[in-house]
Amino acid sequence: MYTFNVGPSQVYPAIRQYLAAAFDEGWLSAPHRGERFTALVRQTVAELKNKLNIPQDYMVFFTSSATECWEILAQSLTKTRSFHLYNGSFGEKWLEYAKAIHPACTGHQFGLEEVPDPALIPDDADLVCITQNETSTATQLRDGAVLNLYNRCQQTGALLCVDVTSSLAGIQLKHIKADVWYGSVQKCFGMPAGLGLLILSPRAIARAREIGEKGHYNSLVSMYEKMLNFQTTHTPNVLAIYLLCRVLLDRAPIKAIDQHLRERAQRLYQFFEEHPQFQPLVQNPETRSTTVIAVQAPAALVDETKKRAAAAGLTLGSGYGNWAKTTFRIANFPALPDVAYDQLLQLLAAV
Repeated sequence: MYTFNVGPSQVYPAIRQYLAAAFDEGWLSAPHRGERFTALVRQTVAELKNKLNIPQDYMVFFTSSATECWEILAQSLTKTRSFHLYNGSFGEKWLEYAKAIHPACTGHQFGLEEVPDPALIPDDADLVCITQNETSTATQLRDGAVLNLYNRCQQTGALLCVDVTSSLAGIQLKHIKADVWYGSVQKCFGMPAGLGLLILSPRAIARAREIGEKGHYNSLVSMYEKMLNFQTTHTPNVLAIYLLCRVLLDRAPIKAIDQHLRERAQRLYQFFEEHPQFQPLVQNPETRSTTVIAVQAPAALVDETKKRAAAAGLTLGSGYGNWAKTTFRIANFPALPDVAYDQLLQLLAAV
């Protein structure tokens, strides 16, 4: 059985043995202030930087989820307001959450086939917030689009913050071209949910220290001070950090994973472009996601297709928001083997 759900998603089969090893090695009751835990954190951070090409002078923090990062960024990196460019539900929710803390926050919605114009960025925003891979709409901002936004932020003094929840560890990202990157592990990392990652540039760390906000358990300055010694401000998900370390040790470098997923995405998009009854939701190849493929069809056909797939042991992801009934989504994540897609396309070819 395979699940193409876009999160929580298919986990690596080796997770089973990692869980047994965690139990046998005593990690489920390991103290989070001891030397053993700090050694684990040190190794995990080193593997993240090595396997994902994260710059050595960037800092990695552990959170409970990507959603928690919205709160951290609003509390600790925003003096007055953030500006949000979005084209889907998760980018919009990020804006609404930020506005609950800083009512002056604003945003601009762009279309599925569009690339946001850097000129939209105001001169006075503290943060510019983008969703590089929008899970709800299956869209993606390419490296060039992110770079253009970053260059505009360099002019205004804003920090560029990037949600990569459904692309981190799936595609190769140019981390040096943004100040904040965040995501969680239940998608391209092939792990169970329960751990978020927040990656900050030296410029972002300096901004957090300048603001000096320390009123919450997850205030960035407090997190920074603890992470200097590879510790956390709170009792962390030790098991998830252990699993992450094991996954990273066994994974190929991101360059190889990126190439594989791009080739598989090309195959999937070509299949649906040529199918008589299905079509990709996103028509512009330049704004289509590599890791989340949204497929559009009449509601009755979508429902029937999901049922037929389930009967064959294949779980398709549901559509989201305005497209909940007229689309299904397919995760193109590293933990799913090619044989799973062979089975899926064979089933869909008969529709």
